[in-house]
Amino acid sequence: MPKTYNDIYFVIRNKLKEYGVEAYSLESRLLLAAASDKTPEQLLRDFYLYTSDEIEQKAVSMLNRRLSGEPLAYICGQWEFFGLPIAVTPDVLIPRMDTEVLVSSVIKAVKHFGMKGRVLDLCCGSGCIACAVASELPASRVVAVDVSTAALEITRKNIKDNKLASRIITMQADATTWPPMSIGRFDVIASNPPYIATHEIFTLDSSVRDFEPLGALDGGEDGLDFYRAIIKYWTITLRPNGFMMFEVGEGQADAVRQMLINAGYVSTTTVPDTLGVERVVIGQWKNEL
Repeated sequence: MPKTYNDIYFVIRNKLKEYGVEAYSLESRLLLAAASDKTPEQLLRDFYLYTSDEIEQKAVSMLNRRLSGEPLAYICGQWEFFGLPIAVTPDVLIPRMDTEVLVSSVIKAVKHFGMKGRVLDLCCGSGCIACAVASELPASRVVAVDVSTAALEITRKNIKDNKLASRIITMQADATTWPPMSIGRFDVIASNPPYIATHEIFTLDSSVRDFEPLGALDGGEDGLDFYRAIIKYWTITLRPNGFMMFEVGEGQADAVRQMLINAGYVSTTTVPDTLGVERVVIGQWKNEL
């Protein structure tokens, strides 16, 4: 007997609820929308229409993946970040709300330079930071850098899908060593690098530990290796009075802030996230004589 989208939605919803998924209603809508190749708004519009066996089978398959612990974003193939649809695969981290604090800090800093800043998104992953900044600041120019070829492919897709090709370029480079000579200089360097201490990886939630890319999580023995390297090697790409901005893990802000001070940054601040965790550390580079 043919089923409506609403019929399938309730099957998915009840199963997710049974398995203890907290946001079972929201996840059910997102899963079914992805299975139907619709936006959530289009799904709501079509809720009481009949659908095909093919879509039902696809929805059930996606549900089973979710019940096995796979993150919803990877199943759906995209996630919203700063109001933009961002394509994601297991080659990149899933964009998180915490990182929106970093984007907001970048936007504020670029406005300090009169809206025309040149911004570097270092360890760009999916390119969510680059896309958000370029979308919010049409006069800015952004360079998105990652060492991973697979991650840069996702970044390029997101640039294209969000129609930002005129504002963002991509470049492959290693954040833990000297930057390419051709990269130029920036008003703002923004980075959300790997910052989980190696020994803490196994304590992460299985949805992160078992599915998200290890190389984008492991920050070395104390979780701070990338901050040390970026400050050491990439400061030379900052313009006078430019800003270095990092997303940091809980409890890391003081250590990273001290690194910036020791490296000669003349002004350092931190920005809390919605839970009050010091999530972003900012240093302003000294004016050259």
